[in-house]
Amino acid sequence: LWRFGYSARLLKTNHFRTAASNTSFPAVRTLLAQYSGRIPGLFVVVKKNTFFTMPETVEDKADLELYSPHPEVRGMTLLNREAFKRTVVVPVLKVKREIVNTLLKSLKHTVLQRPGLKRVVEDPEDEDSRLVILDPHKIPEFSLGESEQEVLKQLNVRPEVSKYNLELTYENFKSEEILRAVLPEGQEVTSGFSRVGHIAHLNLRDHQLPYRHLIGQVIIDKNPGITCVVNKTNIIDSTYRNFQMEVLAGESKLVTKVKENNIAYELDFSKVYWNPRLSTEHGRIVELLKPGDVLFDVFAGIGPFAIPAAKKKCNVFANDLNPESYNWLLHNCKLNKVDNKIKAFNMDGRDFLLGPVREELSKGLPILKEEQKTSFHIVMNLPALAIEFLDVFRHLLVGEPCSTAGLPTVHCYGFSKHDDPAKDIQERAEASLGTSLDGRCSTYLVRNVAPNKEMLCISFQIPADVLYKRPCP
Repeated sequence: LWRFGYSARLLKTNHFRTAASNTSFPAVRTLLAQYSGRIPGLFVVVKKNTFFTMPETVEDKADLELYSPHPEVRGMTLLNREAFKRTVVVPVLKVKREIVNTLLKSLKHTVLQRPGLKRVVEDPEDEDSRLVILDPHKIPEFSLGESEQEVLKQLNVRPEVSKYNLELTYENFKSEEILRAVLPEGQEVTSGFSRVGHIAHLNLRDHQLPYRHLIGQVIIDKNPGITCVVNKTNIIDSTYRNFQMEVLAGESKLVTKVKENNIAYELDFSKVYWNPRLSTEHGRIVELLKPGDVLFDVFAGIGPFAIPAAKKKCNVFANDLNPESYNWLLHNCKLNKVDNKIKAFNMDGRDFLLGPVREELSKGLPILKEEQKTSFHIVMNLPALAIEFLDVFRHLLVGEPCSTAGLPTVHCYGFSKHDDPAKDIQERAEASLGTSLDGRCSTYLVRNVAPNKEMLCISFQIPADVLYKRPCP
C-alpha cells in the first residue's frame, strides 16, 4: 500500500486530520512547520497508533514514491545531475550504537535495502545513538508490526518510529528510474544494452532519440567499466554484417576486448559483427565437436566458433567475406595461439563451399571407414541469407557416397517471423536442398531477435542423394 501512495492519501483524510489536531504535539508541529525540509536529518517521534499530518511539501504528494527522482527532471535532454536531488521522509529507529549490528540482523527484512544508501546514520541529538533507516514500504503509517515490536522488546529497544528527512541525489537512483523520470510518461524506457568490452550498444526507438545523449551518459555513470555508448543508426548490412553507429557518450574508441567462454577476442566494433547474446550458442555448437573433427566455418566473423574449436584440437577451415573480419580473425588466432591450427580464407561463402570445402570433403570422405570417429561439421551463421546457400550442396561431390555416418553435418541459421518458425525454417531448407528433411533434422531456437522474429538453427546430415552426383555408367 505504501508503495502506491495510499498511506499518504489516508493521512490527508479528514478523519486523520482530526486525530492529528487532537494530538498534543504542539512543539513538534511548530518545529515541523518552521523547519521541515530545510534541516537535513530533522526527525520527530511518532508513538504507535498516533497519526499526524506533515506540512505538505513536494515529497508528501501521494503519486511520488521513495525511489522516484524529482518530477521537474521530466523532459530533460541535457543531463543535469543536480536536478535529481530531493528529500523524502523515511521511518527510523533510534538505537544505541553497540547493538546496531544485532538489530540489523534481527530486522533484516524491515531495514531499508537500497544499494548506495546508508542503512545507519548519525543521530544529530545523541552521539551514543544511531538512526536505523527502515523501509517505508514495510512500515505502513510508520507503525511497527507485532513481530518487529517483539524483536525490539528482546533487544530492550523502545518501539518508537521516528521520521527522518533523507536526501536523495542522482547517485542514489538506478538508470531505469532516472530514464523513466526523464522520458515522457507512458513511453518505453531503454535501460538495457549489449556490452562489448568497454562499449555499450543500444538500439533506440524513434521517441527516445531526442534523449539519446542523456541516455548514453546515464549508462556510463551507472555501469562501471563502460566508457563508450553507441546507437545503431541503420540495419545490419547482409554483405559484411556491420552497421553504422553514432557515439552517444564517452570516448570514441571502438577497438575493444571481449571474453567469451574463457577465450579472449579483440575487434573493432564499428567494422565487424559481434553479438554477446550468441555466447551460449557458440558454446553449444563447439560442445558437439570432438578432438580430430573437421569444422568448416562459412561465415566465421572474428572466430567465435573457429577458435574454440581449434583449441579443442579440431581441424578448422574459417572464412569471412569482410576483409576487416578476416584480419581480426587472423589477429585473434595469433592472440589465442591457434594460428597454426586454423586455415583462414577471405572469400564469398558460396565460393568457399565450392572451393576449399569441396576439396577437403573430396579428399576426406572417401577414406573414412565405418569405425572411424572423425566427423565433418559445416557452420553457416549468417541468419539473413544462409539458407539460400544450401543449394550449393546439391551434387557438390562426384562419386559413390561414403558411409552414412561420415556424411557432413550442417548447422545453418535463419530468421523466421512465421507462426511456426521451426516448420518455416525446415521448409525453406528443404526448398534449397531439393529434398525432404522429415526425420533427418533438428531445429533449435537460438533467441528472440524482435517481436515476432526468431533466430533458429537447423542441423542435419546432408543426404547422400543430395551431396553426391553419381558418375554415368
